[in-house]
Amino acid sequence: MQKIQPIMLVGTGSDVGKSWITTGICRWLKRKGYNPAPFKAQNMSLNSFSTPNNLEIGRAQAVQAEACGIPPTVEMNPILLKPSSVNKSQIVLHGKPIGDQTAKEYFLGDNKKQLFEEAKKSFRQLASKHNPIVIEGAGSISELNLKHRDIVNMRMADAANACVYLVADIDKGGVFGSVYGTIELLEDWERKLIKGIIINKFRGDTALFIDGKKKLESLTNLPVLGVLPYAKDIIIEEEDSVALNQRITTASDNKLNIAVVRLNYMSNYTDFQALEQEPLINLYFTRDVEELNKAAIIIIPGTKNTIEDLIALKKDRLDIVIKKRYTHIPIIGICGGYQMLGKVVKDPFSVESSTKFEEGLGLFDIETTLSKTKQTIQRNFQFKDFATSCEGYEIHMGETIVPKKKGLNHVDGKEEGYFDGNKSWGTYFHGIFDNQEIVTELLQLKYPNAKAKNYKAFKAAQFDKLADWIDENLEMSTILKNSLQEC
Repeated sequence: MQKIQPIMLVGTGSDVGKSWITTGICRWLKRKGYNPAPFKAQNMSLNSFSTPNNLEIGRAQAVQAEACGIPPTVEMNPILLKPSSVNKSQIVLHGKPIGDQTAKEYFLGDNKKQLFEEAKKSFRQLASKHNPIVIEGAGSISELNLKHRDIVNMRMADAANACVYLVADIDKGGVFGSVYGTIELLEDWERKLIKGIIINKFRGDTALFIDGKKKLESLTNLPVLGVLPYAKDIIIEEEDSVALNQRITTASDNKLNIAVVRLNYMSNYTDFQALEQEPLINLYFTRDVEELNKAAIIIIPGTKNTIEDLIALKKDRLDIVIKKRYTHIPIIGICGGYQMLGKVVKDPFSVESSTKFEEGLGLFDIETTLSKTKQTIQRNFQFKDFATSCEGYEIHMGETIVPKKKGLNHVDGKEEGYFDGNKSWGTYFHGIFDNQEIVTELLQLKYPNAKAKNYKAFKAAQFDKLADWIDENLEMSTILKNSLQEC
């Protein structure tokens, strides 16, 4: 098949839909017989994923790889920043942590040149195996104070010789100003890389934007290649934590209420999207005492800073609520949340916090010590005494001591996690609720005859719906034509 130049999606700002459109184009290309792969030079997110060779990348690129029908690899996201405090992030390079830096150190330091070289190397490796590469930018491409150090947007586009498309969110308002201002602030060499504009999240009849499309094209001298309608009926895992603000926050009548404790440094909230798709479940995120008391199940999720989030739970007296509810309902802990449910969390090397010792909630007979080594691995396991093989993945920097015969899962003859013998349990496995049998067990606490969806099949159907959405609303023939020429 003829070589196609990379297609790149950049934005007028964050949360404009770049990840969605990238995922949709990936799936569209896959269905047309191409061999696409996603790429994002640098990602800042607490949603991450373990690759088959036990390396860590942003969750968004793992989802995009799934849409392409290929395993995720570290080349798809060579640099990942994971915020661990108010102004500090762990830097993950080629899938492995290389240290922590403050925002000032990272964005104003002199290490970006070397990181950019590493990003370009990963891109070349990926491009040697896949055709085409669909690249995702980050945030706005016109942040003038940071642009000369930026390694994920226009400099990456230039290095990759990519055809670039600017995405704007019309639902936010001010679309003319955001598009025109973004393009006007670009340098001449950057403007030459932009091949078109994509208007996203249009509510109502897109025919009503015909005049607006003409005005934008006149103002920018660039074609508007798509006006994409707001798609509420397509469910794709989000990358941006901004999406958490749109989640349900309260209990509901006549459903199984599952409350996720909203932690300050919550990570991998995508763990719960399978639960959100169950019509009999009302999954909500909260720190409100009254709402936690209404829950039939409470889940403490993963976190990038276990001790600080544990201290914050106690400060807000949420620990009292969780302990009280433990005698009545299942309490479930995932990764950092699992660690919190034990007797103690130790951090002797200050891996996450300056606090080296913090008493846990004391509900589980376990003790955790945070270590310098990060565990990132995909797992096949048996849940409790279930015969079916389940799948999940680990991303943590802790070692937990569990009494014998108290394990929750069985992995290659070894026990993992903790089961109290009643209803409550904890595990290091992210993605555990993607397994149909485990969600079915939760459902049957309230609905004895219920059966959960096959979440894998559900996701595949969503990718296809997204590709249809792209096909109907985006001029992919023009985008392909551009990429077949010199960009």
